[in-house]
Amino acid sequence: MRHEETLEFLQITSPHEMSSDLRRKMLECWVTVTNAGGAAGFPFPPVTLDQVAVVADRLIAGLAPQRSRFLLASVDGTLAGWLNVRRDTNPLIAHWGTVHHVQTHTGFRGKGVGAALMHHVRRLAREEMGLEQLHLAARGGVGLEDFYGRLGWQEIGRWPGALRLAPSDDRDEILMMLEL
Repeated sequence: MRHEETLEFLQITSPHEMSSDLRRKMLECWVTVTNAGGAAGFPFPPVTLDQVAVVADRLIAGLAPQRSRFLLASVDGTLAGWLNVRRDTNPLIAHWGTVHHVQTHTGFRGKGVGAALMHHVRRLAREEMGLEQLHLAARGGVGLEDFYGRLGWQEIGRWPGALRLAPSDDRDEILMMLEL
């Protein structure tokens, strides 16, 4: 980001907080990221707004402050990236959450937005959701484990060849954890 640009964060913790304009911006970001090859939940680009809307609307319907929320990053009013953090309320595992759909809009790649989102989700997971650790699964072969590793995440396991993106293009699914 240029020096004069300001990164701002917004949390959406319930369905009624999601405006139609913000929903549209999230969908457009998700389509753009996926169609550029991003590992954001749709493994077989190209995707359309309608395809992404089905999944997004399920996520929006499940929002609740202690169970699921979106964290969005904007630069000068433009959506630059977002993620979803969720926890299962089962008492055996309610102390940890999972980060999903981490994405930085292609126009903001390499400018620190993704790292800023991950630092911010760490704080909100600990301070606002009361979580003790975060988990995520990353697609192997695109350097995501290095990105998350630089932010303090530890690889805790791999499922070799778990993801089949195309014939003869199997990727590991990398399981990562962050102590809060």
